[in-house]
Amino acid sequence: MTENKRCAWCGDDPLYQQYHDREWGVPCRDDQMLFEFVVLEGAQAGLSWITILRKRESYRQAFANFDVRKVAAFDDADVERLLKNPGIVRNRLKVASTISNARHFIDLQNEHGSFSNYIWGFVDNLPIVNHWSSLAQIPASTELSDKISKEMKKRGFKFFGTTICYAFLQAVGVVNDHTRDCFRCGQD
Repeated sequence: MTENKRCAWCGDDPLYQQYHDREWGVPCRDDQMLFEFVVLEGAQAGLSWITILRKRESYRQAFANFDVRKVAAFDDADVERLLKNPGIVRNRLKVASTISNARHFIDLQNEHGSFSNYIWGFVDNLPIVNHWSSLAQIPASTELSDKISKEMKKRGFKFFGTTICYAFLQAVGVVNDHTRDCFRCGQD
């Protein structure tokens, strides 16, 4: 039996493959999961995604299973505690931004009924399904990620530039960038 062909970026790492097969490009409308990806994508800045995937469970434990209200209530003592946690990226700016981003995330929930309503509103609630022939064609950012990133920065979000924003959109299925030769191309 032959194995399904995947997008080239996930290689042979089983963790990457599982993430690719089950999550990447799958439309997500759950606010807790969306907040998880806001946190993880911000943590990834300057690092490889596999590094963050390997730390994901530690992030769940460190950040109250991504309960946005609990994270928004973290204080300076929590920041110091988190900076001692070897299971996460111990960068003061990233840790502090996770807490402030949680507060801004709640603001968007209150304004739009949910963060999902906010983020999916940019695409009229329909995922963008691209049909790239190769990994080289997939952009690092787009006009859409520029627009969302700019708006979220105005609202106070940190570590959510256009490249991180585009990676977030791919991760949560607002954009499906599986290449045409991938068995997940065009699937939800």
